[in-house]
Amino acid sequence: MFERKSFKNHYEGAIEPFKIIGNTYFIGTVPASSHLIDTGDGLILIDTGYGDTLFLLINSIYKLGFSPYDVKYIIHTHWHGDHTEATAAFAHLTGAKTFIGKKDAQKVRAYFEPDVLLSEGDVVCLGNTKIEVVETPGHTEGTISLFYETEENGKKYQVGTFGGAGANTLVKGKFDYDNCRSDYLASINKLRNRSVDVFIGNHVWNNDTERKGIILKETGENQFIDKDIWYEFLDFCEKRLYETMAKD
Repeated sequence: MFERKSFKNHYEGAIEPFKIIGNTYFIGTVPASSHLIDTGDGLILIDTGYGDTLFLLINSIYKLGFSPYDVKYIIHTHWHGDHTEATAAFAHLTGAKTFIGKKDAQKVRAYFEPDVLLSEGDVVCLGNTKIEVVETPGHTEGTISLFYETEENGKKYQVGTFGGAGANTLVKGKFDYDNCRSDYLASINKLRNRSVDVFIGNHVWNNDTERKGIILKETGENQFIDKDIWYEFLDFCEKRLYETMAKD
């Protein structure tokens, strides 16, 4: 767990889309995750991924029985291209409104012009879904993490994501901004105060998305429902930060 795969071409990392739980779906890919939320009054897309996987994103939405034209909001966890490259084209096609953390607004303009800037405590509402925004800087200055409630078989679950867990921008000489390391550690500690039943990663290595998806499809066992993996992942992120710092 917590290991990356790499591909010569991003589209080689296609994964068949699937329902994770309740109104939440995984729509690809291995290089960078995207998730779809069916609010009952339109769809919310979390991250669009690389530009050369846009066709996979659109195809996955159709495969699940939805239409990309029903995507009303696109929420981005941070500004990096692996989460935003496809946004300009997708928003142009569908008319979806784009959201990002306000401190990432300037840098994300290399990829698209955001419609809505998000801050700590903001709530994005659509249909039956209310997504709480938590600022978790470190990976980028404007990284945001998202939390909302879903329901399946009469039971409610808290869904959460760490919007920027990568350590690549914590390496000396590659900082996204000053004080990123101390902010990253503070964000980890902040997120430890959240209770998460279903952890969705913004990369598949965060929560072993691909393997768990196969198990869910083949056996019906939903290993995404796991309160412990959230804290295990945060511990991993903290350990990796200190290992990165030790290499200075």
